[in-house]
Formats: sequence, structure tokens, C-alpha cells
Amino acid sequence: MSENTLVTAGTFSFPHEAEIARSTLEAEGIAAYVVDAHTINMQWLYSNAMGGVRVKVQAKDLNAAKEILNTDYSPLVDSEIGVEVNEKCSKCGGILEPYTKGRRPAYLVFLLLGFPLFFYQHGFRCVSCGNFTKT
Repeated sequence: MSENTLVTAGTFSFPHEAEIARSTLEAEGIAAYVVDAHTINMQWLYSNAMGGVRVKVQAKDLNAAKEILNTDYSPLVDSEIGVEVNEKCSKCGGILEPYTKGRRPAYLVFLLLGFPLFFYQHGFRCVSCGNFTKT
């Protein structure tokens, strides 16, 4: 296989995800191309049948591209928006997860009345004891 042959570095369900991957690779100096984005935009139900939207790179850049695409930036995002990664429950010391309290009743009201009543709250819920903390 030639070094200039295009190989798949990643597959995505939606074109916007592939475009983000392409721009990330190009920011790192790797030439990348999005394949089948227009087809999936026209008929998005074909995405799984076609193998998704593919991001292709040259064979010589494949390992570096996969390493870049597999990098987890979650801690950077959490620190940027001010979420403490090690937040603990005030009652039991368990791990907190993002949770929206009252979402299910709000959805049922929307189905029954035909218009939304927004009475839900965003916050964190303890995985262990279920304690809700409003943000």
C-alpha cells in the first residue's frame, strides 16, 4: 500500500461529527477528507447501512490521526465550564452525575396538554443514595 493511499481513520453517524473530526485533524497538520457526507445528508437513514460518514487520511498519517481522534477532552471541558470532577454527595459521599429533575412529568404534561410547562430543574443526583442537588 502506498503512503498516499487514503485510509479510514474514523467513522461517524452524522456529517457534523465527521466535519469536527476533519477540522481537528487539519488543526494538527494532517490532511483529512470527509467521505459520503452528502449522501447521508440526503438520506440519513442510510448512515448505518453505508458504514457511516468516513474521515479518510493518508496511510502514513493513520496512526497519528487515530491517536488524535481517540483523545478524550472531557476533563478540559469540565474544567472550562467549572464542573468539579471529584464532587461528592453531601449526604453519603457518593459520586454525583448530571440529572434533570422533573423531566418525565414535564414531558407527560406536554403530551396531554399539547404545550410545554417547564417546571423541571437541572442539577446533580447521587448515584448511591439518589440525593438531588440543584445547581
